[in-house]
Amino acid sequence: MRRFLLLALCTTAFAGVALADIRIAVIAPLSGPYQTLGQEIKSGAARAVAELNAAGGIDGQTVRLDVSDDICRADTAATAAAKAAARGDVFVVGHVCAAEGDAAAAVYADKGILAISPAITANDFTDHRPGPSILRLAARDDAQGTAAGAFLAKAYGKKRIAVVSDGSPYGKALAEAVVAGLNAAGVKEARSDSFEPGAKDYAGLVDVMIDDDIGVLYVAGYDGDAALIAAALKARRSDIVLMGGDALATSEFGNVAGPAAMGTLMTFYTDWRSQKPAEAVAAAFRADDVEPRGFVLPAYAAVQLFAAARKATHSAKGGELAAWLGKNTVDTVLGPVAFDAKGDTKLPGFGIYRWGAETFEPLPGS
Repeated sequence: MRRFLLLALCTTAFAGVALADIRIAVIAPLSGPYQTLGQEIKSGAARAVAELNAAGGIDGQTVRLDVSDDICRADTAATAAAKAAARGDVFVVGHVCAAEGDAAAAVYADKGILAISPAITANDFTDHRPGPSILRLAARDDAQGTAAGAFLAKAYGKKRIAVVSDGSPYGKALAEAVVAGLNAAGVKEARSDSFEPGAKDYAGLVDVMIDDDIGVLYVAGYDGDAALIAAALKARRSDIVLMGGDALATSEFGNVAGPAAMGTLMTFYTDWRSQKPAEAVAAAFRADDVEPRGFVLPAYAAVQLFAAARKATHSAKGGELAAWLGKNTVDTVLGPVAFDAKGDTKLPGFGIYRWGAETFEPLPGS
């Protein structure tokens, strides 16, 4: 009898271990000016997890998704990352802003958690990553700047082009890459300046550009400042073409700029919705009245990458999962995904988008 009870207890215990949930997390801005992007990450990851579980999970284990709001703040992100580690989350998909991504990455590296950002473009995120378990699906800022520079040279090469930076790590790296892209295409920038972020009005900056007969103004900075620059251009009835980076892909830019947002150009991620590997998943999102724009499909792919690595390695250790991903190519909703030695994706990165009345869409023919 005792032997039977012991056997029963052991069997139950091992069954419990075998069936324990695999916990992963989305940590992204779910409130504040970047909430649209964070909600896209949440939406993509949630569907990927639901479909993974519907297909039997990972080796029979259910995947459980925890969700946290980092508000795009470094302190909040670090706290959320620490809580994820304490919960036993073995993978995190998320983070949009560079500073909060860096703060959280330090925690993931210390705790051995695999983390994949579908959104952070700052070069330093992987150039100076704190550990090998930090990866990203987003293309780098230097790739973004190169794409912008090549586009500007082709579309506006005969106009006077000014590039201005807010001096932040994001803005400085982006501006340098745009100038390099222009120069590589044989176009010399008319101006390369900096501006003070956080001003209440940029009429002075706009007046300088108008007086210098600038035809295109590339703003390497964040959405709030770029929106005020757009508004100042409209107030002056200027026909200067405004362009920026992926930081302009927020509701904040549209809300602050208002009608002045229309026509603004920006670099943003490849529109994966139109790619063949995404057709079925994109259709499933639309059937649920969700348009899979922005980070939706990259977040979905991040979960696919984790699942493939976990199934192959049977490991919860971030370093081992990342090492496997670094040596293998995984078929995802974005197509085949591989990573280089820095943890950067080898996927193509950016396209050109244009703001309309309420949102932005890919620029036809770009």
